[in-house]
Amino acid sequence: MKIAVLGSGFIARFYAESLHSQRRKDYIHMVYSRNLSNAAKFAVDYQLNHFTFDMWEAISHPETEVVLIALPNHLHLEAVLACAKAKKAVLCTKPLGRNAKEAKEMLDAVEDAGIFAGYLEDLCYTPKFLKSVKSIEDGNIGRVLWTKSRETHPGPHSDWFWDKEKSGGGAIIDLGCHCVEISRNFIGKEIRPLEVMCWADTQVHPIEAEDHAIGLVKYNNGAIGQFEVSWTFRGGMDLRDEVMGTEGTIWLNSFLRTGFEMFTTGKGNSYVAEKAESNSGWLFPVGDEAHELGYPHMFTDMFDSMEKGIPPRETFYDGYIVNAILDAAFLSAKTKKWEAVIIEDWRGEQASAISEKFQDFDEYHFLIKKEILPSGVSKLILKHKITGEVTQREE
Repeated sequence: MKIAVLGSGFIARFYAESLHSQRRKDYIHMVYSRNLSNAAKFAVDYQLNHFTFDMWEAISHPETEVVLIALPNHLHLEAVLACAKAKKAVLCTKPLGRNAKEAKEMLDAVEDAGIFAGYLEDLCYTPKFLKSVKSIEDGNIGRVLWTKSRETHPGPHSDWFWDKEKSGGGAIIDLGCHCVEISRNFIGKEIRPLEVMCWADTQVHPIEAEDHAIGLVKYNNGAIGQFEVSWTFRGGMDLRDEVMGTEGTIWLNSFLRTGFEMFTTGKGNSYVAEKAESNSGWLFPVGDEAHELGYPHMFTDMFDSMEKGIPPRETFYDGYIVNAILDAAFLSAKTKKWEAVIIEDWRGEQASAISEKFQDFDEYHFLIKKEILPSGVSKLILKHKITGEVTQREE
């Protein structure tokens, strides 16, 4: 398919590198940028046939089949509405909107227009993540009780991120969107998020938005999704996830410490990895950043789904739910209370997904714990279902 990319900056180049590598058949034919010289350079770098500083020209071009939005957050709504008007399939970078109201307007527009719409949440497509989700779906760690997703680095690369009006917030909107959607995939997207407790502060940078935040999202089945986001972390970009289930645990380290370490005096002065703060000393390069961050798998899913006429793994509806959760996080950071997640159009399960909360040992007892002692004896801790008495016995 022929793609028109809107934007010529950092994320647009990541997308272009992914789409034009490894002999992919879907390719960018046109670029729009608010700066014509940037558009021209992008076109030269990726050998594109067309470039423009007119957004509508790029979207409505007769050869454009798919529009790829790689613009600052405050321009997403305008671009999506234009795609809906032109009846062009659209892929939008994260976050979908600056808030749930914007995201819902975009969701309604693409559904009313009947066009394909994909939410580009790359971290939900990394190879490690996809395998982890499959393991959870196969029941390998039992019922998910708690997830933790962390994304921290020294701060974003462009000025608009630091402008609260243009971005919609600080580290929460920039990084929390990743973390929340990661947890939703682990816990189950059909499980409704109920409320959020969030701490946020502006600890380092002279900005109006938060540069550090920690939050808890409570779900209808009792699971908790925890996010840790910061623009104050020094040393590069730290991406880690954890999942705790009734039968197992998963730990993921997606960036910073991935098994590739190098020492250099800095003589070469070369690029190391996204958000790396130094090019000397002990460094943690990334072999294929686009692959490690999920871009190839993401685009494969998007275009395969488009061809098959089915929804992708990450949809505009997912983007809307993420924005609704983040709205509650922003409010909680102000009120210091648990705040409800307001969802106008919930499409998942209504009731709790827990069928049996506690593990049976026999007809009369729950099993609290089984443990092998240093002596080799297996000890059982049991609770009587009627009297509540806790007892122990050897197996």
